[in-house]
Amino acid sequence: MTWLVTGGAGYIGAHIVRALAGAGLTPVVIDDLSSGHATFVPDDVAFVRGSILDRDLVERALREHSVDGVIHLAGFKYAGVSVQRPLHTYAQNVEGTRVLLEAMQAADVANLVFSSSAAVYGTPDVPLVTEDLPKRPASPYGESKLIGEWLIRDQAIATAASEQALRYTALRYFNVVGSGDPSVYDTSPHNLFPLVFEALIEGRTPRINGDDYDTPDGTNVRDYVHVADIAAAHVAAAQRLLANRPIEPAYNLGSQNGLSVREIMDAMARVTGVDFTPEIAPRRAGDPDRIVATGELAARDLDWQNRYTVDEMVRSGWEARRAAG
Repeated sequence: MTWLVTGGAGYIGAHIVRALAGAGLTPVVIDDLSSGHATFVPDDVAFVRGSILDRDLVERALREHSVDGVIHLAGFKYAGVSVQRPLHTYAQNVEGTRVLLEAMQAADVANLVFSSSAAVYGTPDVPLVTEDLPKRPASPYGESKLIGEWLIRDQAIATAASEQALRYTALRYFNVVGSGDPSVYDTSPHNLFPLVFEALIEGRTPRINGDDYDTPDGTNVRDYVHVADIAAAHVAAAQRLLANRPIEPAYNLGSQNGLSVREIMDAMARVTGVDFTPEIAPRRAGDPDRIVATGELAARDLDWQNRYTVDEMVRSGWEARRAAG
């Protein structure tokens, strides 16, 4: 069974590619390398370089590799930057998903795992996020992911009576960290782990944005989930679709408890051996005290669980980053 992974040369996508292969499925990667890296794609994995906005290219890849399903990660993933670049964000995330769905229909590919985001919830005023919570995205990025879910839902409805009825699920998650392979690491210029790692490597002091939140230690609390667990959930969803088993339209991949930024910083110092006291910077506008999701539905259907401690998350990410030089 062959699965096309859009964005498969990225940090998360490359882990999913490896997890698919480990489960006996054949991955094929399509990526334009706007943020991914060709070196993240294993040598024995077919790699199509190009954009999901290129309908002919996508359809050709689906047909030539006899694809059975798609895991769709490709897109513009920077929520903060999306506020300054809304048109680019919508082009990549909304139009890209529409083009992919069109190519899938033309090539008779009817299984789709959509890598969505917890950004669809915005800044909820509840301590524990469930899948049925109202969606109030606070950025063009979050809006584009929610529209992507709507597009997929509507295409599933439209094709329900056909021989190739679209079957799908969307996986929503927050902060993905760590590494499951020393050759793959997070290169985002916006995520907490790589920001701290780069600061420590360059001899700078990491910073915390605000320490006066209504949380036990004053710093905000978020879900932090290991990339290998995220990859495993995508593969489990793909296998569930292939087996034609019942599947929910969306699952949260949440930690249930969350970690504070200070807890992350303490683990960083412990694991790296670099003794530092983080600088305290002003709060970022709009940052809520706590956003943590339950993963109960995903645990029930996708064997979702957090298999890594915070120290293991930090250690795996730190070792992969240092291995890169």
